[in-house]
Amino acid sequence: GQFDLNEAREVANVIREGALPLPLKTISVSFIGPSLGKQSIEMGVYSVVVGFILVNAFMLLYYRVAGIVAVIALFLNLVILSALLSLLEFTLTLPGFAGLILTVGMAVDANVIIFEKIREDLRAGKSMSVAVHSGFESSFWTILDANVTTLISAVILYYNGDGPIQGFALTLFFGLVSSMFTALFVSRYLFDLMIDGLGMRNVPIGTGIAEKLK
Repeated sequence: GQFDLNEAREVANVIREGALPLPLKTISVSFIGPSLGKQSIEMGVYSVVVGFILVNAFMLLYYRVAGIVAVIALFLNLVILSALLSLLEFTLTLPGFAGLILTVGMAVDANVIIFEKIREDLRAGKSMSVAVHSGFESSFWTILDANVTTLISAVILYYNGDGPIQGFALTLFFGLVSSMFTALFVSRYLFDLMIDGLGMRNVPIGTGIAEKLK
């Protein structure tokens, strides 16, 4: 530093006077090598794949043909999210994988809200096309409100956190944005394609757990 001799002596005296006469003892020694990073990446990828498969299996078993729409939207969500992160030259760390896994779980929330609304309208006697239109229209603001609060939290985490927390927040933010796009627009397009393009008057959407228990 920019010290003269007197200042250096003062610093040395402070260090000596503040030193505690305690012995140092080595308790444990650990070495972290590149294998830990490789293991973290492998476990992160494994978790994403397993979560993706389990969520897709549930949606297909529970919502039948409508579940296929959710599966396509979820897959496209991961593609869009990967493209955005690659465009930003983002390095995916372990917290980033956590955000990605959380995104996979939350990505189908919007589809669940929409599907349940469609199912409710079908039980009320509405046609499939009317139920789909009403389901997407009435669910739009609910989905938007539910995700905006999480987006705000992600922004706060990004600006107030350090490197790992910023990676988690960034992945979560773009994951939510892409999931809202795929749920509200891609899923709507797929339903319109089946009803108007393929002429399907009824898209199987499952009966629900409550109906099966009756």
